[in-house]
Amino acid sequence: MIDQSTICAISSSPGTGAIAVIRLSGSEAISITDKVFQSPKKGKKLVAQKPNTMHFGQIVFKDEVVDEVVVCLFLEPHSFTGENIVEISCHGSTFIQQKILEILVENGARLALPGEFTQRAFLNGKMDLSQAEAVADVIASSNAASHKLALNQMRGGFSKEINELRSQLLHFTAMVELELDFSEEDVEFADRTELKNLTERIEKLLRKLKNSFQLGNAIKNGIPVAIIGETNVGKSTLLNALLNEDKAIVSDIHGTTRDVIEDVVNIHGTAFRFFDTAGIRETEDQIENLGIERTYSKLEQATAVLLVVDTNNPYPIVFGRINKIRERVTNGQTLIIVANKIDTGQRETIQELELLDLTDDEKMVFIAAKNKDNLDELIDLMIHSVNIEAASQEDIIVTNARHYEILKNAHEAILRVLQGLENGITGDFLAQDIRECLHYLGEITGEISTHEVLGHIFKNFCIGK
Repeated sequence: MIDQSTICAISSSPGTGAIAVIRLSGSEAISITDKVFQSPKKGKKLVAQKPNTMHFGQIVFKDEVVDEVVVCLFLEPHSFTGENIVEISCHGSTFIQQKILEILVENGARLALPGEFTQRAFLNGKMDLSQAEAVADVIASSNAASHKLALNQMRGGFSKEINELRSQLLHFTAMVELELDFSEEDVEFADRTELKNLTERIEKLLRKLKNSFQLGNAIKNGIPVAIIGETNVGKSTLLNALLNEDKAIVSDIHGTTRDVIEDVVNIHGTAFRFFDTAGIRETEDQIENLGIERTYSKLEQATAVLLVVDTNNPYPIVFGRINKIRERVTNGQTLIIVANKIDTGQRETIQELELLDLTDDEKMVFIAAKNKDNLDELIDLMIHSVNIEAASQEDIIVTNARHYEILKNAHEAILRVLQGLENGITGDFLAQDIRECLHYLGEITGEISTHEVLGHIFKNFCIGK
């Protein structure tokens, strides 16, 4: 599967800059560079230089100097791809970048495909498939939390967990399959009690990894936060305050927001995906009712729900609205009651809200969204309520949709193993389910893969990585 040709690409950000980096990888990377590189020290060839060294010189083509460059050498197998790598640092002119690429191609290299450098690193055993996928996540990370998760995965934290599961299962499936060779003697090489204990531990871990995807996906793409409430309680004003821009139309007219307004903002290193929804009220307007239906849909999808209430309203009305939304909030969701307009609100309503009994999954904050009063307090509640702390270096959080689908299949297979052990089924059926679980776990790390799977994964990488 490994292409032996030497590839080249611009590995720095596209466009004009102070410096650009052009990377080559392959057995001929150094010799091809030697054809176009001239050192101030005459006769000093790159092929004779030590690895991990830098050399100043010029790129020359047809006796014409293209640019002054610095060349870095990394020799196989001690490089990112496991092959010889040359990195040429040139000036960031787009003309110079493209000209050097043309010269390298003319001298025997070819342009790299998207993700081909990382794919070669995987094929040459420098990293497994889950680590390779994490490279793309590190590049695409837009906040501190997603960066931490991707970096942990790239370092092999997730792979280590999966490999430990596979090694434990492999031992037992070997014992179970050995029994099949001695089926006439009616012997058991695999201790069923020990196998059941191991299977229960693996089932618990697979379930934990699978369930972590909800948090991991939210951290990666933005924690979904639904802003809901009646009309004219200040939902759009709150959204504008959180985004620090006039994203939503603010008006005293009821029913101004008829559809869901969505935007993502990075707050203290965490990405939040806010949904400003249509105000909840009784109306005969068909279009507004469609918007209200979408409000309830977004409420179900949200990790945190900001229920905005107007403290200008009498407490019984506010309390009734809170209880109605409480019925729709499910386990695992955090309900933050945002008591708005405290600068003009009724004192009795505010005092009654301060005495309201809250569950462990409920929080309350008093704000004036128009003046941004106590907005920092609300932000602190959001950050602490979505359990970002769970994404520590020690925890394994699944962020990749492909891994999630595989873990679901592996979990179903291990549940069949547990059921088979409880029902006392024969070793041949047990071995089949264990092998199926092993197969799925191997798909995550790339021990079991196909051209189609690899092509789908690496085509989404940027060129030059």
